[in-house]
Amino acid sequence: MNKKVLVTGGTGFIGSHTVVELQNNGFDVVIVDNLSNSKVEVLDQIEKITGTKPEFECFDLTDRQKTRAFFEKQSNLEAIIHFAASKAVGESVEKPLMYYHNNLNSLMNLMECMQEFEVKNLVFSSSCTVYGQPDQLPVTEQTPRKEAESPYGNTKSICEDIIRDVCKANPSLKGIALRYFNPIGAHESALIGELPLGVPNNLIPFLTQTVAGIRKELSVFGDDYNTPDGSAIRDYIHVVDLAKAHVVAIARLLNDQNKTNCEFFNVGTGNGVSVLEIINSFERSTGEKVPHRITDRREGDIEQIYADTTFANEELKWKAESTLDETLLSAWKWQENLKTMEF
Repeated sequence: MNKKVLVTGGTGFIGSHTVVELQNNGFDVVIVDNLSNSKVEVLDQIEKITGTKPEFECFDLTDRQKTRAFFEKQSNLEAIIHFAASKAVGESVEKPLMYYHNNLNSLMNLMECMQEFEVKNLVFSSSCTVYGQPDQLPVTEQTPRKEAESPYGNTKSICEDIIRDVCKANPSLKGIALRYFNPIGAHESALIGELPLGVPNNLIPFLTQTVAGIRKELSVFGDDYNTPDGSAIRDYIHVVDLAKAHVVAIARLLNDQNKTNCEFFNVGTGNGVSVLEIINSFERSTGEKVPHRITDRREGDIEQIYADTTFANEELKWKAESTLDETLLSAWKWQENLKTMEF
């Protein structure tokens, strides 16, 4: 029998791509998602890609009773990948209580049930936001965490601390926190991709919707940063490369290859790219023009960050493979294909 993995937030952007990679690698998947920022039709799209529709339950993991009832039914879970969280920096500044409630309570409910029902393995969706604005670049896993620039970033730091402390108190539990940089792009089939509900909070869906005529223009938040072109710099990774890192992390836990029972890895490309460079790469790879204008800096944003991925490359035997042009072209193909899909 195939090993079963619970993927929380599995109909979301990163979650859906990870479900595809897990199924392609022989895992059975059960998804829990409250569909607050995704659509149930994603399950059909996953089935078109892999031939298998994942098991699905719709509820909110902040509901302790429903979470426990789910674990009572699922007696054969081998591991959990926890994506389910509110994730927009700007929104978290405006709605901090919502972010603390959703992101912290969902993890604590999950880990309480892991202990009670003896599910030993957890991969956590963390973020480079835990580093704040670092003093030195690129950041390694030993780079000191700083006070977060946003409530969203702070929830990721707190969640990492919860996992570390629970694993320390319960040596039979094992956790891996993957500190993502900036996932973009879409599956090569153009059947799944980033599908924000309402106005996008992330750069790439806003960019592609602007080019598609859905939005008037793209706002570039600041051109007065201390960077070569004045716009903010991030480390943009193809979402499929990121999804593959989760499969590797799960295999590491299940095969007892972890060095400690709580590990942290940077998951990025190792390259810093500015917002204006993103626009140039998109225009080069797609032949489309991006209407944009420079606006004021956005509260909660940092100037620049990108990863040193040496540890993840060597320890996980994983490496991001897609070029920036390939990644942005996949995002555009997804946007184009949305015209023909009933979402």
